Amino acid sequence: MVLAAAAALVVAVAVVVVILVRHHQQAALAELRPSGIPPSVPTSLANLMALSPVPARPAPGFALTDQNGHPTQLSAFRGKVVVLAFMDTRRVNTCPLVAQEFIDARRDLGPTAGKVVFAAVNVNPHHARAADALAFSREHQLVTIPAWHFVTGPVLALRTVWRDYNIQVQAPGPNADIVHTSVDYFITPGGTERFIATPMAAKGPNGKAYLPAGQLAAWGHGIALVAKYLVR
Repeated sequence: MVLAAAAALVVAVAVVVVILVRHHQQAALAELRPSGIPPSVPTSLANLMALSPVPARPAPGFALTDQNGHPTQLSAFRGKVVVLAFMDTRRVNTCPLVAQEFIDARRDLGPTAGKVVFAAVNVNPHHARAADALAFSREHQLVTIPAWHFVTGPVLALRTVWRDYNIQVQAPGPNADIVHTSVDYFITPGGTERFIATPMAAKGPNGKAYLPAGQLAAWGHGIALVAKYLVR
């Protein structure tokens, strides 16, 4: 009986040791820092954003129309950092979260805000009018960002931009959910791609995309930190 008890104790201790080792390993992995990340961005925040550097190449240009009906070219933003996303003009899931992150980022930029442009390319070919982009921008308060451009245009032109930025889009019908690659590009004032981040979301009780307020705020802060790093 004594031997059995001793054996059970040894097993219990071994289990505890394994649990502690695994916990330590998981904690260490969580603190692994991706290489090339701006020093101002904490490791935990970089991991939350899936932030990573990309090979330096000129950001593919486009000539589309913004939410106000104004012709808009990416080249017109030279001299400023561009934070570029891809949004659905009718999206009720992840895109509104990205919109809030942009609004928070612009606030966190402070005096640097004038050196940063926030832009998005439409991924909804069924709702591709400038009026659709404006309606989304108003609904989600993006019009409060002075340097905000939600660009859209003919479907063939949009598809070219999607292809150039490796954005996959599934748009089965005008009333169906649009499934698309969700990514933010950070473009230097010289027009070079520098970083990408991958927006995230969980499903709330009502089935809509959701992020805790703390994570939303962290995302906005992270976008601001990366943009500030790229400002010349």
